[in-house]
Amino acid sequence: MEKGDNAAPPNRLTAANDNGTGTESPSVDIDTALIRIAEAIGRHIARQHIRACRAANDNEP
Repeated sequence: MEKGDNAAPPNRLTAANDNGTGTESPSVDIDTALIRIAEAIGRHIARQHIRACRAANDNEP
């Protein structure tokens, strides 16, 4: 830039993901949602583990 040039005018470009300042409180408690997701993942892993143990011991009548 040369002497006397002005910087780009403010608000010339806005980000595509400009969702505001984020001062509003979320309608869903994030911690509660994360706990529910973690519980679901844990149950899924436990089911997979139980199925694998049953498949490995398939010599029962």
